Amino acid sequence: MSIPNTIAITEELIASHGLKPDEYERILELIGREPSFTELGIFSAMWNEHCSYKSSKKWLRTLPTTGPYVIHGPGENAGVVDIGDGDCVIFKMESHNHPSYIEPYQGAATGVGGILRDVFTMGARPIAAMNALRFGAPDHAKTRHLVAGVVAGVGGYGNSFGVPTVGGEVEFDARYNGNCLVNAFAAGLAKTDAIFLSEAKGVGLPVVYLGAKTGRDGVGGATMASAEFDDTIEEKRPTVQVGDPFTEKCLLEACLELMQTGAVIAIQDMGAAGLTCSAVEMGAKGDLGIELDLDKVPVREENMSAYEMMLSESQERMLMVLEPARKDEAEAIFVKWGLDFAIVGKTTDDLRFRVLHQGEEVANLPIKDLGDQAPEYDRPWREPGRFSALPATDVAEPEDYAAALLTLVGSPNNSSRRWVWEQYDTLIQGNSLQIPGGDAGVVRVEGHPTKALAFSSDVTPRYVEADPFEGGKQAVAECWRNLTAVGAEPLASTDNLNFGNPERPEIMGQFVKAIEGIGEACRALGFPIVSGNVSLYNETNGEGILPTPTIGGVGLIPDWSQMAKIGTMQPGDVVLLFGGDGTHLGQSVYMRDVLGLADGPAPEVHLGDEKRNGDFIRSLIRNGQATACHDISAGGLALALAEMSIASGLGMKIDISDAAGPAHATLFGEDQARYVVSVPADMGNFLMVNAEGAGVPFRKLGTVGGETFAVEGLFEVSVSQLRDAHESWFPDYMDATPAEAAE
Repeated sequence: MSIPNTIAITEELIASHGLKPDEYERILELIGREPSFTELGIFSAMWNEHCSYKSSKKWLRTLPTTGPYVIHGPGENAGVVDIGDGDCVIFKMESHNHPSYIEPYQGAATGVGGILRDVFTMGARPIAAMNALRFGAPDHAKTRHLVAGVVAGVGGYGNSFGVPTVGGEVEFDARYNGNCLVNAFAAGLAKTDAIFLSEAKGVGLPVVYLGAKTGRDGVGGATMASAEFDDTIEEKRPTVQVGDPFTEKCLLEACLELMQTGAVIAIQDMGAAGLTCSAVEMGAKGDLGIELDLDKVPVREENMSAYEMMLSESQERMLMVLEPARKDEAEAIFVKWGLDFAIVGKTTDDLRFRVLHQGEEVANLPIKDLGDQAPEYDRPWREPGRFSALPATDVAEPEDYAAALLTLVGSPNNSSRRWVWEQYDTLIQGNSLQIPGGDAGVVRVEGHPTKALAFSSDVTPRYVEADPFEGGKQAVAECWRNLTAVGAEPLASTDNLNFGNPERPEIMGQFVKAIEGIGEACRALGFPIVSGNVSLYNETNGEGILPTPTIGGVGLIPDWSQMAKIGTMQPGDVVLLFGGDGTHLGQSVYMRDVLGLADGPAPEVHLGDEKRNGDFIRSLIRNGQATACHDISAGGLALALAEMSIASGLGMKIDISDAAGPAHATLFGEDQARYVVSVPADMGNFLMVNAEGAGVPFRKLGTVGGETFAVEGLFEVSVSQLRDAHESWFPDYMDATPAEAAE
């Protein structure tokens, strides 16, 4: 063996495996002896944050996970939601932050590959992908390199595999300088009577290895992803996996074909911690033991040790418990697709995890203590501080409203992301109805004449840092709003909780309060969490990221012919605001990008208002009464209207003279639960009467037409100026020389 199993266990070795002294003592108590080197690696992999959720389990249990559409909630590879007619949507979001910072292309690519496997291992054919990307300040030395590599990796893998990327986010902030975030989302379609789970069943059944061969890439990846970064970051490059989307495509087709045979009893993809995690989770869930013979594992490198094989995170691999009578049939399918098929073990009844290699038992451990009974912590946490109220009158008005709006539409965080999403295949499979650039991506349900699914991903990290509770609520509400704005009924959500070091009470406090806010919003909006991922220790040299609990959501459109878009206004349309006027400038992008300030509380999220206003908007869209719709979020009313003008190629004349508050609050305030809708001229009065009857605040803003965006008495700017500012920032930034980018 290249690495012997008899390496002396030292304090340094224990620490390098991410295990604390008390955790090592617990290991000694559990097994009654010193662990072998392979066993130490197994404990390290299974007890790290990435696999065990030891710091977060207590709080995750408080989230709502059931609902009228939920078939399977958290605990499986992905969540499952019923969409009627015998169909279901299977979806999840997961992070690949640490690998993407170390090696951006492969880190992002394998993040996409991993989330796709989570979906199709349950029997679904992937139909849509999204990604939520956050990078450091544009002028930071590494940012352009990371943007270029991550975007290329996402596109390279997703495009080659053949799944459309229909939505996502890209954001810049100096707090991500040392730790970018790459959150990948995938959704697939399956039949409700053909869902495959990971729980092993039956004793003495073959455990089968499927897919690509095992190499040394990604050894220790899960442990690396559960640690802070420091100046030795480049040394961790070997822990990043290498992906092959074409092998993944073959694996998808082979798995879906195999699933139709009745051979599959349980199936689990090999993600974080590879063979170790997949085998342990399958056995522990089924209250069974697992015995593995590593001599049977297909490998692509010579002299691989037990430690390396157990901890390798080589991609495009699955583990399955097989119906013995179907062995030959199953093997033939995988051989046909050019993939490995090997019986590498069996299920047992003794709740032990045994690993054999070259005639030696290199591991013999209690499987439940590795899996669902791994350590769980109630870490100390501190209540986050709060900002005092910031009246709009205490925030300076812009000297030039037109210049302020042009600054916002052309800023790093509010400009068009076309440069990014044009590198993704957004149309493959031929079912995409809305691609990135609007409120939500929309994909037809294959085989159904009218149904479509909508997808969105959202969080506003600056809100979460200012007030984790309100920020957590807002992330859910904005995702729910974006689905509503295209006419979809929000069904369920997935979370990707990205935070710093949970051993710091102030960081743990952010996590706890954000979870509380997320839970409250999900309950109020009927939007349960059915899957997700926690990513902690997103820090470099003690500098943590902004708290970033990303929410991905799925909604159902019964008839896509009544779907709304942001860019379909017509000349002569009336422009209506539903929801109150803008008042809140605390933590707004107006303050950040125009005034260069960050102050005040996050906006409050009134969930009753969100539900009432959203249900009203969804109803008018489905009644065919809206020509275009857009929710109001970052940048307030002015930015929402400008984006609609840019997307439609039409101007508008707006009058806010009778608004109660100051003009800059009305235009740039980021109050929640609000939408802008354009409607035919003869429909405006009717809808305002309906809104009054429903208790929904409303305002007639003006009319669509011409080539300028004008707010009476304040400013006028051409749509072409807005478009140029909106579309130019990203390509100019990515094409600039390093010296130019730093200016």
